Amino acid sequence: MTLSLAELLRLTGGKLVSPETESRVSPSVSGVATLAEATPAEASFLGNEKYYKDYLATKAGVVLVPPGVPERPSDAGVTLIEVENPSLAFNALVDAFMKVSGDFEPGIHPTAFVHPEAQVDPAKVRVRAGAVIEAGASIGEGTDIGPGCVVGSHAQIGEHCKLYARVVVRERCIVGNYVVVQPGAVIGSDGFGFLLNKETGRYETVDQVGIVVIEDHVDIGANTTIDRARFGRTVIGEGTKIDNLVQIGHNVTIGKHTIVVSQSGVAGSSHLGNYVTVAAQCGIAGHLHIGDQAILAARTGVMSDLKGGEAYWGSPSSPFKDAMKQYAALRKLPEAMKTVQELRKGASELRERLAEKRRFWWPFK
Repeated sequence: MTLSLAELLRLTGGKLVSPETESRVSPSVSGVATLAEATPAEASFLGNEKYYKDYLATKAGVVLVPPGVPERPSDAGVTLIEVENPSLAFNALVDAFMKVSGDFEPGIHPTAFVHPEAQVDPAKVRVRAGAVIEAGASIGEGTDIGPGCVVGSHAQIGEHCKLYARVVVRERCIVGNYVVVQPGAVIGSDGFGFLLNKETGRYETVDQVGIVVIEDHVDIGANTTIDRARFGRTVIGEGTKIDNLVQIGHNVTIGKHTIVVSQSGVAGSSHLGNYVTVAAQCGIAGHLHIGDQAILAARTGVMSDLKGGEAYWGSPSSPFKDAMKQYAALRKLPEAMKTVQELRKGASELRERLAEKRRFWWPFK
């Protein structure tokens, strides 16, 4: 597949940076790559100032740049297209190439097992090798079920979803439309529910009889687990994006267009609002409420409710500015301890000198 300059401008919604670009031979690209690795037949983008040196030295045929870039690459043959958000515009190019390389071909692989009572149309759904679709499950039009996936009994998966290899959607869980689930993720695993029986001294399992509901346009990362509710529903809101290795506990509700980054965990029955950002390795305790548009910096530990519209950091979490002051003070602690020790030593020596003077001058015994 090759994209012409006109097609690049249409897909990205951008404009040529300078009139002289138009006088050159119109470029075309057949792929995408990083600034450092791109060839004249590929497109790239400048989405972060950290890669500015790579941008100046790039050999790419086309580069998407933000408004106001002060310099051009050293290679005069590079065509620049100005866009408001280079990363987002570049994604449109990636999508265009991916659609060609991964055309949807419906059908059920001979080694897949589809229960006779499952609702799967072989003319509209792809079920790959070794997948299992249990009784009562339903798969929507245009959905692609990857190798080794398991769709439990009476689970529902909407239209145009993509389940990569070894994804498990357990019984009765509901997945909306245009949902992407990366390899190894589990939707509807049992919540961590155990109660100590004091008579026997043993933990007994608490039945988890609820479900998980994944709304439309959600992305779920590899080896992420989303626990089914003890009763009721665990809900992942529309447009939310969850990274790899994330744990979502039972009865958690996550709002719309929220981001949860790798190795974070949300304990049971907590509620995250809309447009919340949870950075990597955050821990959120159970039964808490985090307001809309809150931002949790990496490794934040949340132990109480947080209002929306603010950034937080630290463990336990504090408003970001306060946490930064605490961190700055903590880094000065060794120096402060050294100063305190010197002051103590000086004070001790001063007391000894004063005591010696009293013994020499004090006239009374």
